[in-house]
Order: sequence, then structure tokens, then C-alpha cells
Amino acid sequence: MHCPFCRHEDSRVVDSRTADDGAAIRRRRQCPQCGRRFTTVETASLSVVKRSGATEPFSRQKVLVGVRKACQGRPVTEDQLALLAQRVEEHVRANGQAELDAHEIGLAVLEPLRELDEVAYLRFASVYRAFDSLEDFEEAITLLRAERDAGDTAYPAAGMPGGETAAHEQH
Repeated sequence: MHCPFCRHEDSRVVDSRTADDGAAIRRRRQCPQCGRRFTTVETASLSVVKRSGATEPFSRQKVLVGVRKACQGRPVTEDQLALLAQRVEEHVRANGQAELDAHEIGLAVLEPLRELDEVAYLRFASVYRAFDSLEDFEEAITLLRAERDAGDTAYPAAGMPGGETAAHEQH
């Protein structure tokens, strides 16, 4: 690491700490030449290959923008969206690949979005699974109902303790 003050080619790490919820490492460094200290932040890079073939850094913000569109008009908070985007980033980073297709990231959004809001899930899935017909929507809805009905055996009334559903909770 070059010293930003005197451009000396080396520096010594004085202290290291995790930052950004463990996604980065903050290091305090000291230059052996001029003795001045400076801070660096290291993150593991994750690149996204777009349909055009262009590569760009992964952006949690872009995940938020896409999911926010699918959730428009739905009872979903910004905090829930931020948590979903964090889960997606953790999932794609856990994959262990430095480069992912944009389509793979879209698919990684599907499961946490389904858990958050089924209507938003269907909107998002229609794009990322390239629904071509009403039959594609019907098949997705049938699958959602089957999964929900399978969960209803544990909580007979509506799949949740006390017979409440997320859509019918009293506010």
C-alpha cells in the first residue's frame, strides 16, 4: 500500500477491525518513511455480468430499486426492503464466486421476496422467470397456494399462530 502523503511503496498495519457488518476490514496503517498514519478499507469485490456482457460492481442499491418496484402499493416497509437486500447480498457472496450473472441475482431475490409479500413476488418472478402467458402465472399461483396449504397443517386457521395472516393482521 503506497503512503498517500509521501508515496513510499510500503506501510505497516497498526490496527485491523471489521466494518460494515463484517463486509469490510478497516485498517490503520503507518508509513515507515514519513511516520504518518492513514486508514484503508478493504472489501471483497463482487462483479455482476449484465446481459450485454458488461461487468459492473454488485450494488445492494440496485437490488433495492428492483424490489421496490415490485412492492409498489404493497404493505412493505423500507426497513423490510433493506433487510431483503442485505439477505440477497449475503446469499450471493456466500456463493463464493467473484462474478455472477445479473439473472442469478434476480433469482436470489425470489425466495426472500416470496416470504415478504406474495403479490410482489409474482410481479418480480414474472420478469425474472420470463412469464410468457397466463398459464405461467397460474402455475406460479398454484405453487404458492400449495406451499401455503402445506404450512397450514401446522397452524390450521391461516398458516400463522392465532389464526392470523400477514394480509389480515389488525394494525
